[in-house]
Amino acid sequence: MLKFRLKNMDCAACAAKLEHGLNKADGVEDAVVDFVNQTLFVQTGEIQHVVKTARAIDPKVELIPKSDRTIPPATGNNNEGINFKKEVGLLVAATVLFGWLLINEHKLAGASLFTWPMLIVLAAYVMAGGNVIANAFQTIRRGTLFDENVLMVIATGGAIGIQAYSEAVGVMIFFKIGELLQAGAVSRSRRSIHALLAARPDQAVVKTTQGLRTVTPESVAVGDILVVKPGQKIPLDGNVLEGQSHLDTSALTGEPVPLSVKPGDPVMAGQISTTGALTVEVTRPFRESSIARVMDLVENATARKARTEKFITTFARYYTPAVVLIAAAIAFLPPVLTGASYQTWIYRALVLLVISCPCALVISIPLGYFGGLGRASRQGILVKGSNYIDVLAAVKTVVFDKTGTLTKGVFRVKDVVSRNGFSKDQLLEFAAAAEFQSNHPIATSILAFFAERGGRLNESQILAHTVHAGQGVTARYDKRSILVGNDSFLHLKAIDHDQCEFDDTVAHIAVDGQYAGHITIGDELRPDALDAIQALRDQGVDHIAMLTGDNDCAARAVADKLGLDRYDADLLPEEKVTVFEKIGRDRPNGKIAFVGDGINDAPVIARADVGLAMGALGSDAAVETADVVLMTDTPRKMAEAVAIAKQTRRVVWQNILLAFAVKGVFISFGAFGLATMWEAVFADVGTALLAVANATRILRG
Repeated sequence: MLKFRLKNMDCAACAAKLEHGLNKADGVEDAVVDFVNQTLFVQTGEIQHVVKTARAIDPKVELIPKSDRTIPPATGNNNEGINFKKEVGLLVAATVLFGWLLINEHKLAGASLFTWPMLIVLAAYVMAGGNVIANAFQTIRRGTLFDENVLMVIATGGAIGIQAYSEAVGVMIFFKIGELLQAGAVSRSRRSIHALLAARPDQAVVKTTQGLRTVTPESVAVGDILVVKPGQKIPLDGNVLEGQSHLDTSALTGEPVPLSVKPGDPVMAGQISTTGALTVEVTRPFRESSIARVMDLVENATARKARTEKFITTFARYYTPAVVLIAAAIAFLPPVLTGASYQTWIYRALVLLVISCPCALVISIPLGYFGGLGRASRQGILVKGSNYIDVLAAVKTVVFDKTGTLTKGVFRVKDVVSRNGFSKDQLLEFAAAAEFQSNHPIATSILAFFAERGGRLNESQILAHTVHAGQGVTARYDKRSILVGNDSFLHLKAIDHDQCEFDDTVAHIAVDGQYAGHITIGDELRPDALDAIQALRDQGVDHIAMLTGDNDCAARAVADKLGLDRYDADLLPEEKVTVFEKIGRDRPNGKIAFVGDGINDAPVIARADVGLAMGALGSDAAVETADVVLMTDTPRKMAEAVAIAKQTRRVVWQNILLAFAVKGVFISFGAFGLATMWEAVFADVGTALLAVANATRILRG
């Protein structure tokens, strides 16, 4: 998908028109305009056609191509078409003239167009609404006819026509104040996101044979050695070779607690070394690093709009012309049918036009979702689109993977039990040989324990290593056939073995088809697992389950400690999908989420209404498949994601109800002559500002 930065995009309604127009254009598969971030996402193979079409829709808007590494400025306005200093200056001048009009309103009665009092009226009107008039003219010239600028020009121009001069100028001044305040609020929201993107490191210090050399992170290769001094950002993902330090990880994870690292520990791009110098070996190129992935997810999140956003965009497109037609009917039908005063009913129609501007909805709804995405990002929760905010808010069932998700996934050998004449040392050697080429946590724990006991392998004798997903491994070692696996694997191979009733993971070992014994391996619950389950229940999640390939005893122990509603054990990866789909059929009310961290979790993550990958260093397959990425290894983030989504939805619906309620009341008042244009503009601008302020509240938490 191509990305363009939009320059001179004046208003949210203009953004909606551009999006609608591009989606109707030939050769465009999909187009999304993010007004808050001033970005166009478009899927097409005809770039020049897109640029030409965009220029035809809105001639003043410029499309500037964005690369994946482009970071928008963290300062500035949300609307590059507004020169704040100039607009504020004109606004002050218009306000001064407006004050004169209020004092000398009696001099305007019956004044002709070219008298100096009328020239002051026109000067104040143009100073306050110059850009509104220009935008309305461009809208009409494009043949679109209706937007909030056109509504304001019709309303205020009509007010001048019926000699309501002070109201015409006052409405335009307050509309301008509201426009500037809204732009400032959106700008603050943008800065909060850009502050996260600013965590991108801009240089790397590489150790070479000629000494230290400062280069860009993009030019660093895997295997290069970096030097990171205290206070500097780690530029690429890697492993610590030398040095110890505490890392500030808040830009990536949202966690304020420093992370301690030593030689052998992994580090991520974007983390800051605070207390010591580190020597780091690069393990990933920059484009695949953690910070690059975070930047990409954050920048592209707004390309997937929620259904509510799409509805409001469509609604505004039909709402504005409908309001103009209703206003025209109010202005002319009563005088024609009843002989009532044209001036009275035209004034009421103008009041209706002022109050009916859709700004509150068109700006505040996308800003609300944007705030939710930004707040989640600051807390280390990367949501890949506004649409997933809605799904998270509706989650009633959460299914967790066990190992590495609810438990630490750090296994330690607790006991070695040999059988049929094999010694414990032989059992460990055979198990270590079979697991030597595996990177599974169980394999790592067996190899570590074997090394601690001084064991040595003849690596040249390890042959025919095969992984049997969800069951175990087989290999040949020292001319003998070795099998290491779980209970179901030994049943599959028809090997008699111990029936182990432990609350731990058990690895059975068979040599040449004969049972040789088993190794019990302990795992620990994550410290916040119980809190996470309780927090989810507090958020209205009423069914929590767990799926695991581990044995039933170990799974039952975890489920009992956490108070889960259901668990399924001894599952192969494909069986996890089957069981998950059954849970979904049994729980038709509400959405279902799955949280996992391993490559074997990717198929289930893809099947969930919303799939979450936990841990920034988790499987790439899980992260790519997931709809939400939790940057820390803590299940509590799942509860935080649901809480943020629910707050975002509450704020969005508060804004929708607020806008419709206020506009409905004042439209009724205006139609029956119970509201003046002053009240209308206060209601319109006030509603928009309240909605925007409410939306930005999400970012503050």
